[in-house]
Amino acid sequence: MELNADFSKRVVVHSADMPWVASPMPGVERRMLDRIGEEVARATSIVRYAPGSHFSAHTHTGGEEFLVLDGVFQDEHGDYPAGTYVRNPPTSQHTPGAENGCTIFVKLWQFDLDDRTQFRRDMAAELGPVENGVARAELHRDAREVVSYVVLEAGAQIVEDVAGGVELLLLEGDLSEGDTRLKAGSWLRLPDGMALRAVAGADGARLWMKTGHLPYAQAPAV
Repeated sequence: MELNADFSKRVVVHSADMPWVASPMPGVERRMLDRIGEEVARATSIVRYAPGSHFSAHTHTGGEEFLVLDGVFQDEHGDYPAGTYVRNPPTSQHTPGAENGCTIFVKLWQFDLDDRTQFRRDMAAELGPVENGVARAELHRDAREVVSYVVLEAGAQIVEDVAGGVELLLLEGDLSEGDTRLKAGSWLRLPDGMALRAVAGADGARLWMKTGHLPYAQAPAV
């Protein structure tokens, strides 16, 4: 399967308007945002766990990062409430599930295969001071990418003009990017060479963002 697999193009997906599609695991559904591959895939998705659902134990051969959007995600390492950002690098293992249900934004097979850095972050606890209506938390940085959590006050502007592309998921509020109005659940990917210039609406905006990573996008090594 190839979905939004041309990384030289701008893509916007309003995920809240998409239907949920069943995964191979009962009670686990997903909305696919981009994908190269079948069940082993370089993939970006929103995944919903019904109460009591879970995946079987598995190893992250290509790494996994996720953000808990609502509910509490769980595995043998602990509970991860909404607002938690997690990186599980290549060779890490777990048995994920959700006793009471949850929704996560997840990216698979998008790590440097030599990365072994594993962590969890409470995004709100990492926020820095407000400057020009914008507060930021840098969640992760390496030679390939920077991952951030950004909170904008009403009318505040965000500008990202860096090499390697920009990707964001709007978590709350609304954001105008050119002629496009992004709402909660909207996912935007801008290719290398295209700057992000966006303005928050009357209720402000909260977003997860990654920059610099698109030149490394490729099919999983299987």
